Amino acid sequence: MPLANTATSYGSLARLFHWLIALGILLMIPLGWLAHLAPMQDADQIALKTTLFSAHKTLGVAVFLLALGRIVWAIVQPRPVPLHPERRAETTLADTVHWALYAALVIVPLSGWIEHAATDGFAPIWWPFGQNLPFVPNSPELAETMATVHFLAQWLLVGALVLHVAGAIKHAAVDRDATLRRMAHGAAAGQPGARHAGAAPAVLALAAWIAVLGGGAAAGYFSNEERGDAPALEQAASDWQVQEGTLSISLVQMGSEVTGSFADWTAAIAFEPQDAPGKAGEVEVTISIPSLTLGSVTSQALGADFFAANDFPTASFNADILNVADGYEAQGRLTLKGAEVPVTLPFQLTLDGDTARMEGRTTLDRRNYGIGDNMGDPGQLGFEVEVLIELTATRSGDA
Repeated sequence: MPLANTATSYGSLARLFHWLIALGILLMIPLGWLAHLAPMQDADQIALKTTLFSAHKTLGVAVFLLALGRIVWAIVQPRPVPLHPERRAETTLADTVHWALYAALVIVPLSGWIEHAATDGFAPIWWPFGQNLPFVPNSPELAETMATVHFLAQWLLVGALVLHVAGAIKHAAVDRDATLRRMAHGAAAGQPGARHAGAAPAVLALAAWIAVLGGGAAAGYFSNEERGDAPALEQAASDWQVQEGTLSISLVQMGSEVTGSFADWTAAIAFEPQDAPGKAGEVEVTISIPSLTLGSVTSQALGADFFAANDFPTASFNADILNVADGYEAQGRLTLKGAEVPVTLPFQLTLDGDTARMEGRTTLDRRNYGIGDNMGDPGQLGFEVEVLIELTATRSGDA
């Protein structure tokens, strides 16, 4: 069986690409929907959901690579002539659907892959080449945008696929021509010299993509603005005003590190540098829990089984600042999700006149706060949560 196409038949490689991609799509789409709809209320359900998503992502990468190979092969090979060139509208529609399908086979899996690479979370791709992509930063905003592209593009893929299958059925049941036999067995059919519909199908397919993605943008799907979050915290009165800083957390889920941060938090600091050991000040930190971004599991992390952001929208840390032998410590109590637990935060401090830079790190046990009680297996979700705070503060004029 010849590998290459001819003017009237598909070669074995083109047909192999076609049927492998078809099989991949038939498995990938239902896997994605099942993964999306699957509950995650306990460890077993989360494990199943993770497996479904990993299978969906891995198949998506495979389909993407196959699609690239199919498109390259189609570019360098002659395309068999249409069987009914006199039916211009039908031929144009068929070619338009092909162009839309080619684009979908690239855009749908690639957007999902970029979303995966731009954020941390569960459900790794099952392959040995890592989870990142070149030139794709770790960005929740980019991940959200790509998730929207993925969501909208999948419907164009489904629509084009339905039209493609409907056309094949029409050729087999109504026209009774060799369309399916050409792709199934490599049968030769058609009149050499017949032409396709030129550039019109590509233009129509492009218009369809613009309508879907442009319509999504117009409808606000691509907005990264948070809706329904708690009001922003008011800046606390403080002897030292925080000019910039980050409050981040990291944990291990399914063997992979997941990092996140709170975008909205305030610190009221009373501090006077001193050389002697002992109390040097006080600090009160208030954290807006709904401002947490935690990779692809943000919505689950804010849910009732974890941070319960609707019921406990803020957390607070009240502590004394102590000068100790190897730096400073903030010794106090962290109130989170209704639990109040002693916490010590060691930190390093650099003073430059009225500017202070600090970096501190501590480790919490999520079980002390009733976070993820339904996740008792540390292999699925680690018990330890590392907290890192970095900030730059300046002494206020009233201090």
